[in-house]
Amino acid sequence: MSLAKVFRENPNRRYIMFGGKGGLGKTTFSAATAYWLAKQGKRVLVFSVDPQASLSDIFKQDIFGKGAVEIMPNLYAQEIDADQHIREYQDQIRKKILDMYGFDKIPDEIESYIQAASAEPAMEESAIFDQVVDIVVAGEYDYYIYDLVPLGHALYYLSMASVYDQWISKITKLREEMREYEQMAARLSRKSELQEDEILRELQDIRYRISTSSSILTDREKTAFFFVLVPEEMILIDTQNAASLFRKYDVPLSGYIVNRVIPDELIEKGNIPSYLRNRHTMQKKYLQKIDELFGQDVLARVEEMERDIAGLPMIEKMAQAMFGEETL
Repeated sequence: MSLAKVFRENPNRRYIMFGGKGGLGKTTFSAATAYWLAKQGKRVLVFSVDPQASLSDIFKQDIFGKGAVEIMPNLYAQEIDADQHIREYQDQIRKKILDMYGFDKIPDEIESYIQAASAEPAMEESAIFDQVVDIVVAGEYDYYIYDLVPLGHALYYLSMASVYDQWISKITKLREEMREYEQMAARLSRKSELQEDEILRELQDIRYRISTSSSILTDREKTAFFFVLVPEEMILIDTQNAASLFRKYDVPLSGYIVNRVIPDELIEKGNIPSYLRNRHTMQKKYLQKIDELFGQDVLARVEEMERDIAGLPMIEKMAQAMFGEETL
């Protein structure tokens, strides 16, 4: 099995996620996969849901908070600015209050509440998730490459859909019950029928967007999730534990990519520092263990590069290491 073969044999898998602990190469692999697909004529968006995103560094272009930025033909990149999204949400709340109550300005106590609510620890993740929903529902690209946050936050992100859906379901049910009482009261008092319920319509729209996004995240036909790891003991243990947790959320695991492998050719040259030789010996032990644990689900071994992956020439080199000469 190879990484390219997984893409070839599953043409409907258009939502691609790379996950793992921080610093293992998720962003690099996301960028290289997007590059490989774009080179084959696919319209691709690679976007980061990590507040400390580094796609700007990878592409050597400032894209933070600027929406989808064209990097090269068919390849677009986006870093989500959660703070900007929160500010826009605050402005929407203020406008609705002013329109609803006819205030000239937002009362201080309401403004304090808006500010306090936006400072909640989960607000940043919620804002990011909300924009991801917008991106996915719009459906403007052939492939969507998610550069996920480190594992602990990724699990929170992936569970957001079910949390939101449960909350919206309860609120919608309550609103529908209230609507029935309001309509009954209107008939009894012989008043005209109530106008369309804007609140209920908005709730139903939110629920549709969330259910659409969450169904994609757990759809084995549409979604591929790849774990990134390096041949080290703690990373291997963390990956095993995380894979079990991801299965709990029904996230379809498509394979594993091993990064930063010290090449045998380097060691065979001789005159190599002892610490590097020792690391190579350690890696061989864990590479064997990775093969025993994951077998044919290990789709690629990527050797340690001579320098940081930044700029399109190095991204192309990484894509070559991941996919070889294979195409879709």
